Amino acid sequence: MGSFAHIVEDCVGVLQVLSDGTIFRSENIQFNLPVIDEKSVHFKDVTFDKNHNLQLRLYKPTSASFPGNNYKLPIIIFIHGGGFCLGSRMWPTCHNACLRLASRLNALVVAPDYRLAPEHRLPAAMDDAASAMKWLQGQALTENSSDAWLNSESEVDFEQVFVLGDSSGGNIAHHLAVRFGAGSTELAPVRVRAYVLLAPFFGGVTRTKSEEGPSEALLNLEILDRFWRLSIPNGETRDHPLANPFGPLSPSLEAVILDPILVIVGGSELLKDRADDYARKLKDMGKKIEYVEFEGKEHGYFNYDPYSEAANQTLQVIKRFMSDNSS
Repeated sequence: MGSFAHIVEDCVGVLQVLSDGTIFRSENIQFNLPVIDEKSVHFKDVTFDKNHNLQLRLYKPTSASFPGNNYKLPIIIFIHGGGFCLGSRMWPTCHNACLRLASRLNALVVAPDYRLAPEHRLPAAMDDAASAMKWLQGQALTENSSDAWLNSESEVDFEQVFVLGDSSGGNIAHHLAVRFGAGSTELAPVRVRAYVLLAPFFGGVTRTKSEEGPSEALLNLEILDRFWRLSIPNGETRDHPLANPFGPLSPSLEAVILDPILVIVGGSELLKDRADDYARKLKDMGKKIEYVEFEGKEHGYFNYDPYSEAANQTLQVIKRFMSDNSS
């Protein structure tokens, strides 16, 4: 008789991979995080990819939040994190952050789901995020959009789109920036103005100093490595171009014209050095990039408490960045 299947990969009990290839995902996740009741924002779910049964969540401030009668809402595409293996638009960490972004920045927030690894290894997540952008383009091109919140005659401005990615979502945002290039002409009449990478999840075979440093409350090097093992194409390393933008096999970004990018990271994050290196290398190439570090903050500081003082300061940075790049 063969031996019983046993766990070979365990992501905090939420995702487990067994030795026989079976993948178990828990349907009863206990979040020690309340769902915020933000009365100034409405939200609803919409299917954007029927082939893969993918949905997104729309967040819209109430009319009372508008600064004036002629104001049109900018659009923020929020791509959640989770190491490419976990997460959903419905998780409190994503939902609360989107509520806060919509209310504080007076924006329509679009939060798409994407297929997760290891069932769907990279580049599935990047492809799904691109599909969400194409869905938005479809809404803009339709004279009477299938969704009233996105009707071109309503309060949204398809020429003021900003992509914000958190953690693995920040990695995805980078690849969208490269894919669509400056001006995002492929998405016309949608115009992406800039990208915000919040603690982007990049990797590499060679360890950085911050990766070798002390573990965080919610993150350690073992977890990061596990996410990479489960998400990158089979047989590849952390230097794969989808993990490491500046790896030995990664295409050069020298000739790629990019829209402005803002990188935000906590000063005590394991991912800090990779985010810093990413920003420095793009700046050396002449790209328009900003890097902001919040001293002492760990991974997820914004999502886990979007009403904290650090989160408020983060929103101020994002608001200023959006204003600076709105034309």
